[in-house]
Amino acid sequence: MRRRSVAVASDAPVADAARGFELLEVGHSYGNRVVLSDVTLHLTEHRIGVVGGNGSGKSTLARLLNGLVLPSAGRVLVDGLDTRSDGRAVRRRVGFVFQDPDAQIVHPTVAEDVAYGLVNQGVPATERAARVGEVLERYGLAGHADHPAHLLSGGQKQLLAIAGVLVMRPARIVFDEPTTLLDLINTRRIRQVIEALDQQAVVVTHHLDLLDDFDRVLVIDGGRVVADGPPSSSLATYRRLMDDR
Repeated sequence: MRRRSVAVASDAPVADAARGFELLEVGHSYGNRVVLSDVTLHLTEHRIGVVGGNGSGKSTLARLLNGLVLPSAGRVLVDGLDTRSDGRAVRRRVGFVFQDPDAQIVHPTVAEDVAYGLVNQGVPATERAARVGEVLERYGLAGHADHPAHLLSGGQKQLLAIAGVLVMRPARIVFDEPTTLLDLINTRRIRQVIEALDQQAVVVTHHLDLLDDFDRVLVIDGGRVVADGPPSSSLATYRRLMDDR
């Protein structure tokens, strides 16, 4: 069972807006299959989208940002911390939301699942209860606190997965296709959640309309960044690429 990637301390880490995510000549391979090549990026904007076709390398790029995947070549830094040597500190700063919420839900009830990371870090019970209650209320799950997590709807499960990350108060959050399994109503709800976040968010998605008001959009194709700019220009490039396939 995959455990959620969360911050690992009760005190919220402070993001260094000037540093952000830095990828320095990064490459990654799975065996003999090269999925990313010579990627150099400095990501400081508040909202950053990542798009690309299946197998383009975009999900690997997302996992590199908090050390779920370590680069085969080059370096990935978060606020100046190297994911290879400072993985634990990086994961204090960067929460990760998976495409499939069932990959992150590890406890039987909603409240227990949200409290998972706080319990592991020894957060006192009173503070833990307050933080869990606040995040469940924020995402409309307070009435489900004692309900079996596996009986939630798909949209509620994704909100639960997000709540379990946010309760740990990371400075930055990476979303890997968070709306792919959702209907239109729940997709809109997740969009609203992302829009309301104070944290920097990097969102990998196939739903291009999620990115209309983002600050920056990257297009990944064949393991390389082939467009990098505002949504209008980057998404136009992506659509042309897909039209030519």
